[in-house]
Amino acid sequence: MAIFVNKDTRVLVQGITGKEGRFHAGQCSEYGTNIVAGVTPGKAGQNVNTIPVFNSVADAKRKTSANASMIVVPPPFAAEAILEAVDAELDLVVCITEGIPVMDMLRVKIGMKGRHTRLIGPNCPGIITPGECKIGIMPGPIHMPGGPVGVVSRSGTLTYEVVHQLTKQGLGQTTCLGIGGDPINGTDFIDCLSAFQEDPETKAVVMVGEIGGSAEEEAAAWIAANMNKPVVGFIAGLTAPPGRRMGHAGAIVSGGKGTAEAKLTAMRENGIHVCESLGSLGELCKEVFTERI
Repeated sequence: MAIFVNKDTRVLVQGITGKEGRFHAGQCSEYGTNIVAGVTPGKAGQNVNTIPVFNSVADAKRKTSANASMIVVPPPFAAEAILEAVDAELDLVVCITEGIPVMDMLRVKIGMKGRHTRLIGPNCPGIITPGECKIGIMPGPIHMPGGPVGVVSRSGTLTYEVVHQLTKQGLGQTTCLGIGGDPINGTDFIDCLSAFQEDPETKAVVMVGEIGGSAEEEAAAWIAANMNKPVVGFIAGLTAPPGRRMGHAGAIVSGGKGTAEAKLTAMRENGIHVCESLGSLGELCKEVFTERI
């Protein structure tokens, strides 16, 4: 089992004729993802590595039965691309694009209210169910199929490091996803944790947060109230100077809120096993999860 994507997911790529879209569509396809279509307005009739290109998401869905999208388009056009996929009623949209204006994402958030589609991202590495489906830019070979660990992270590159350590410890993954670090995004920690809690194959979870906002504190409280599976947590940004943005637009501490210390405290108080040194996370997971799964 897995959450959100599996071997039956049929993926279209918005922006497939661009350099990044072409490359990552190829990487996903090589991994085994069922890439059935590409979308670039004005490029219908072309093919990218045998993948047919359509002018619109609605057209691509109608002719290929696609139910998910990977968006790899420049920031000025990304919000419209998301809303186009939402209007086409795809099940899942994964937006990789970084640098989308906050006001554009606010418009997307409002436009998605009450709609069917789930958005992952933007500014994220995507989602992968190892051995079945990769929608994103993460390196496929570091992932290990067969579970039992689910991974959810605000940070892209730290997701890769965590997964690599889990694999080295012989801990396979059910699904791994980066939710992105922008102030306004789609799927959040609690959405993922709830799905992992309901998934019988996921026996334990790793949650990677970072400074800024209150998402980790809210997730910690939700875990204490709703989860019976062990969770290991890590917070990036322990040494970040107060008030300075560190990478992600959402990773900024202001008004004394969103500090790494506050997040670590919330995690501990709610029963999460905290790892303060990233280099030892795999070993801690092996120790904690072996006792519980």
